[in-house]
Amino acid sequence: MTELAVGDGVLLTHSSFVGLFFPSSYSTPGLCQPFAMLPPASHLLSLLLVMGTGGTVPRPWGPPRGCYAAEEAGERTFRCSQAGLSAVPTGIPNDTRKLYLDANRLASVPAGAFQHLPVLEELDLSHNILAHLSGAAFRGLAGTLRHLDLSANRLVSVPAEAFVGLQIQVNLSANPWRCDCALQEVLRLVRLAPGTGTGIVCGPGARADFVGQEFLPLVGEEELCGTGRGGAQRSTDVALLVTMGGWLALVVAYLAHYVWQNREETRRPLKRAPVLPVRSEDSSTLSTVV
Repeated sequence: MTELAVGDGVLLTHSSFVGLFFPSSYSTPGLCQPFAMLPPASHLLSLLLVMGTGGTVPRPWGPPRGCYAAEEAGERTFRCSQAGLSAVPTGIPNDTRKLYLDANRLASVPAGAFQHLPVLEELDLSHNILAHLSGAAFRGLAGTLRHLDLSANRLVSVPAEAFVGLQIQVNLSANPWRCDCALQEVLRLVRLAPGTGTGIVCGPGARADFVGQEFLPLVGEEELCGTGRGGAQRSTDVALLVTMGGWLALVVAYLAHYVWQNREETRRPLKRAPVLPVRSEDSSTLSTVV
């Protein structure tokens, strides 16, 4: 008995193969019996698919387990909340406007992770284990992204360049922030979601006198970018201003001294030229000549 390996450990015998794709109902006695024995096109296509895929018929695409697409308030939404994801899923519809990836196990966001979503307006990455954010994580979203939630993760620092060009409202609360110059630079580029500023608290990696304190009041009292990235330029600017101010002070002092000296000169009385006495010989000589 001839056997045919179809895949996944399934074997079809010759008789079952013929019965499956050449059923007896298609048998017609007579001269045209060989043509009548041919299976219909649908059976032949199924056979080709099975043989071409190693015995597995390809399934139509579907969202990852735990994810689904929906229309919410008239906007295309893709939800993957609590789906057990450890990476940003593929196959997100490119017309998605709201994307929820919260409550998963995402540890990082790579460069260009959402660049295939040209109309994305809202992105929720909260309640994950994010510890790393690429400087190009939101590349391609500069003209569309409006709301970003990064709360309740493990972020200690994020690159400011990740937010350059974005006009977004962001939630940065409930992370163990290092409270350094990088975070200060980020706050200069974004708007905080209402009521979330008090949740930006310095974590164990911050300066000893910062740990456990809210970051926003500290920023108002101290400039953290005095040195290092972002601060070197400001230090140079300050030094230049101080130098220019010093030169200006010298010029003003010189002018003041010059004006004062001229005023003193004008106040002094004029000295008359001394009258020279006329000698007697000169007088007699003058008389003789006359």
